[in-house]
Amino acid sequence: MSLTTDAPDADGPLSFVKERSGRRIEEARKREGMTQRELAQALGMGVRWLREVESGNPKVRLDDHLRCAYQLDISTGHILIPLMFASQKMAFPRQLAGDLREFERLCVETIAQHQLDQLTAALTPRWRLPRAAAG
Repeated sequence: MSLTTDAPDADGPLSFVKERSGRRIEEARKREGMTQRELAQALGMGVRWLREVESGNPKVRLDDHLRCAYQLDISTGHILIPLMFASQKMAFPRQLAGDLREFERLCVETIAQHQLDQLTAALTPRWRLPRAAAG
């Protein structure tokens, strides 16, 4: 299943996500003025490991991408939201490929509100209304 209209199906959603994530991590690291060595050291990993993450190597684990994103204080939406689309067998809109922080927040708020609404409905007593006297 492709996440964009031009991505080949053979690549799969994980390759797409890792490639995009690697680029975002590299951009964020450079924006912060960090070297690969500094970021790798902050994460307790080697520079070679970070190069693999930033290059989008499909063999790198997703949790490595998440660790980098957390360290750089960037949204994880670029990882999680495309995977949500893929799990629903929906194409990921290319227009959403940028910073997904606000979209991610909206998703979390919507899910939380939905869960609260369901809990409220489950806990709200359903009182029986008295039947009208048959006349």
